[in-house]
Amino acid sequence: MQNTNEPDIEAVVTLLPTNEGGRIGYASSGYRPQHVLAENWITSGVQTYLTREIVNPGESSLANIKFLSPLENSLWVGREIRIQEGSKVVGYAKVTKIYNQALLRKCS
Repeated sequence: MQNTNEPDIEAVVTLLPTNEGGRIGYASSGYRPQHVLAENWITSGVQTYLTREIVNPGESSLANIKFLSPLENSLWVGREIRIQEGSKVVGYAKVTKIYNQALLRKCS
């Protein structure tokens, strides 16, 4: 079983530029947007940035993400997850590692 204090995944988080609908201000570690794990499964997640202290709109950073309600069998390395604030898409997270093996999509 996954330790509840450990991140679920590592991903490259990219915030959309403000003029493309992204956030107005920067994000820093502790930012808690919604992550779309499936069309019917959206969960909050805490992002911890690994390569910079803040991420401005239009920038990227490697990050660890801990989901509030992870969805089993939903992720694979290379999968791109939408990042939202409410219904507004503000960025994407491309999965680079999966720490919580319950999230790893199994081949059928």
